[in-house]
Amino acid sequence: MNDLAREPVTRAPVYPGSARLRANLVALGTITRREVRRMLRIWTQTLVPPAITMTLYFVIFGKIIGSRVGPMHGFSYMQYIVPGLVMMSIINNCYANITSSFFGSKFGHYVEEMLASPMPSWVVLTGYVAGAVLRGLLVGVIVLGIALFFTSLRIEHPLIALTTVLLGAVIFSLAGFINAMFAKRFDDIAIVPTFVLAPLTYLGGVFYSVNMLGSPWREASLANPILYMVNAFRFGILGIGDVPVWIAYVVMLAFVAALGAVALWLLHRGVGLRS
Repeated sequence: MNDLAREPVTRAPVYPGSARLRANLVALGTITRREVRRMLRIWTQTLVPPAITMTLYFVIFGKIIGSRVGPMHGFSYMQYIVPGLVMMSIINNCYANITSSFFGSKFGHYVEEMLASPMPSWVVLTGYVAGAVLRGLLVGVIVLGIALFFTSLRIEHPLIALTTVLLGAVIFSLAGFINAMFAKRFDDIAIVPTFVLAPLTYLGGVFYSVNMLGSPWREASLANPILYMVNAFRFGILGIGDVPVWIAYVVMLAFVAALGAVALWLLHRGVGLRS
C-alpha cells in the first residue's frame, strides 16, 4: 500500500490555447477539404445541372420574354435579371449541398465519429458551411460566365457584390444545415426547397422590380429575405436596387446571427443526431 501511495498520479495533459487552435484549424480544414472533394467528385451532379438550367433561363426569359418586356431602370431585361439568376443559383446550390452532405453523414453514421471527437461544434458547423459556400461561389462564377455570352455587364460596386454573395451563401447554408439536422428521411430534405425556398426565390424580385407591385403585394414582398439579397447583389452589379443597401445588410447579418446561433445550439444538443 505504501508503494502504491508513493506512485505519482498521472494527469491528462493540458494543452495550451495555441495547440487547441491548431488542432481545431486542422479539423476545420479536413472537413472543408472532404466537402470540396465530394463536390468535385460528382461535378456532373453539382456543377453541370445549374449551368444548363440557368442557360435555359437566359434563353427563355432573357431573349424571348425580355424582347417583349423592354428595358427596366435603364438596362435591358437580360441585364436586369442576371444578378437575380446568379443569386438564385448560389442560394439553391448552397442549400442543396449542405442538406445532402450532412444528412448523408447521418445516414452513414459517420457523424457519430465527429460527435465523439474533441472537435467543438463551431468547427463542424463551419466546415460544412464552408464547403457549401465554396460550391455556391463556384456555381455563381459559372452562371455569371454564361450570362456574359448573352449580354454585357460591368460590376459597379465589387465589394458590395462580393459581400452580398458571401452573406447570402452563408444564410442558406445555415438554413440547409438546420433542415438536415431535423430530417429523418431523404424526402424531408426536399420539403423546404419545394414549398418554401422556391416560392421565396421566385417572389424575391429575381424577374421583376418590387416597385411594380401594388399594395398589399409590395408590402408582403418586403417580408421576403431573398428580396434583400437579390437587390443588394443587383446594386453591386448594376448600381440599382429597390431597397436601401444598408437595410439589406442589416437583414442579412441578422439572419446569419440568428441561424448560426440556432444551428450551433442544435448541434451542441445533438438534436436529430443521437436518436
